[in-house]
Amino acid sequence: MLELSNGDARLVVLPDNGGRLASLSVGDLELLRTAADDPGRTHWGAFVMAPWAGRTRRARFRFAGAEHHLPRNAGDHAIHGTVRDQPWTIVATGDHSARLTCAFGERWPFPGHAEHTMTLHHDRLELELALHADREPMPAIGGWHPWWRRRLERGEPALLDLPARTMLRRDDDGIATYERLSPVPDGPWDDCFTDLVGPPRLRWEGALELTIESDCEYVVVYDEPMDSLCVEPQSAPPDALNHQPAVAEPGSPVVVHSSWRWSR
Repeated sequence: MLELSNGDARLVVLPDNGGRLASLSVGDLELLRTAADDPGRTHWGAFVMAPWAGRTRRARFRFAGAEHHLPRNAGDHAIHGTVRDQPWTIVATGDHSARLTCAFGERWPFPGHAEHTMTLHHDRLELELALHADREPMPAIGGWHPWWRRRLERGEPALLDLPARTMLRRDDDGIATYERLSPVPDGPWDDCFTDLVGPPRLRWEGALELTIESDCEYVVVYDEPMDSLCVEPQSAPPDALNHQPAVAEPGSPVVVHSSWRWSR
């Protein structure tokens, strides 16, 4: 277990459990679902999605003229990359920061690794995710999948402000297409949004407000559960491996950032 603190903010990371952020608390307020909220399952904390995010249709894609296959772990599809269930290695720590790394492994057809840097401030958590190609160019998509609590120890249930102009229509497989819907349909959602005019915000009236800033162009929102909701910044939409993903090359990783900022 790795623990960072700054002021009354505290972050707990589990390197051996997919590098998962197991807890993010501000004072007496735990913002994330914890393992105790979801015994025996994985709907808690926050994890890195890499080297792809969301579902890859039929667990296959083409790159540089060749077809590649991924393990199916979401029905007929492959979801959320390979690093969320592998151990990560701590490569650096400081007073308020840590850097971890994890190889993509044999389930990904290209040699590569992810590097995740976390810096905890008194009012925010800064995240940087770098996706490295070790020997040859490869497609690379990254993001974060947090499970936020609907209710904190005090205050009203969370309200989400999502300033997105468009939502990507899902098809019969439940996978986002590239057809943009505007205005955005009402929820509940398990959907991908883009054309953001500002960062998403979660507000627990009477307790805390959280702003999810990112240089990612897309955010997936999953708000169907009664006790949690997910707001997931990601560098490309679901199934992007089959469209036009960014390409990491040796010495030139794909890098994305997110900042989770709170105020009371």
